[in-house]
Parts: sequence; C-alpha cells; structure tokens
Amino acid sequence: MAYKITDECVACGVCIEECPADAISEGEEKYSIDPEACTDCGTCVEVCPSDAIVGPEE
Repeated sequence: MAYKITDECVACGVCIEECPADAISEGEEKYSIDPEACTDCGTCVEVCPSDAIVGPEE
C-alpha cells in the first residue's frame, strides 16, 4: 500500500523533487501519490515540511 498525502498539504513541491519513483503529481489543491508507482521508500515523508504524508501503516 502506497503513502498518501493528507489535506495538510500546502503544495510546496518538495516531495515531487525528492521522489525517486516520480510517483507524486500536482493536483488542484494538494499533491497526490500514484499508488502504482510508489515504491514505499518513505523519502517524501522525510522531506515534507508540513507532515502531510502518511505511511501505509497509518
């Protein structure tokens, strides 16, 4: 199960730049993660300044 971006997302773009799988895309109000492309590496969680990304276990 892939990571998810919550409503706490401020669309800063840090996660897109750091995602090694290019699984994150920009949405209208927040970013989203493609579950098919996500490799569950956790890089996005580590770099998100607003703690808006939750892991598969949450």
